Amino acid sequence: MVEFEKDGYNAHISQQFNDELEQIRTELLTMGGLVERQVHDSIESLLNGDAELAEQSLRVDKQTNDMELQIDEHCTRTIARRQPAASDLRMIMAITRAASDLERIGDEATRISRQAIELVNAGESPRGYQEVRHIGTLVRAMVRDVLTAFARSDIQLAYQVAKQDKAVDREYRTAMRSLATYMMEDPRSISSVLNVIWVLRALERIGDHSCNLAEHLVYLVSGTDVRHASLQEMKQTVRDETEEPIDDEN
Repeated sequence: MVEFEKDGYNAHISQQFNDELEQIRTELLTMGGLVERQVHDSIESLLNGDAELAEQSLRVDKQTNDMELQIDEHCTRTIARRQPAASDLRMIMAITRAASDLERIGDEATRISRQAIELVNAGESPRGYQEVRHIGTLVRAMVRDVLTAFARSDIQLAYQVAKQDKAVDREYRTAMRSLATYMMEDPRSISSVLNVIWVLRALERIGDHSCNLAEHLVYLVSGTDVRHASLQEMKQTVRDETEEPIDDEN
């Protein structure tokens, strides 16, 4: 009888712990949804000259900051109370790191929104919007896909996000060369084009943080820290974990 009560108590504690972990995971995905919307709105506000949408995106930034603090607090409290081991601790660590990268994505979206407001107030539509649209489409897909990967624990999709970061970097370098040439040919455009360059830099950083998120998920699922690994090494880790072929087209 005593043993039965002990087992029941342990099962109860275990269920409480599982509920806490699921709550933290849900908070991360909720934060991700806010950040994804913030990125979308910041890019659209620039391309459409919509200062009101840019202001809306700026207001979301405080929510994402608050959510990062909330997630950190919950993770710290869970570690202190439960002293998790192995995969549970790995999950908490991965979520803490992921929340930090999501917050930084929000910061970059805020920078884009501020540039959008500045350009709208100046009544300018400088050279470089085509590059913003193209790279913006790429990074929005990265943010969307990495959040989907987290929701599904899909490390194959996470690998595809990490691989896409290389394409963003290439497009960013090409855009920088093009805009630098344009400014040399027309010095009067320097001030306005510099605003676009800061936007492109923010987009490139969003791509970097999305790649970081993909690495955190691979760590969470596989237990292998791939933050400083090559893309090929990350691919091998994913293949070893899933034991499935990886679609490496593009």
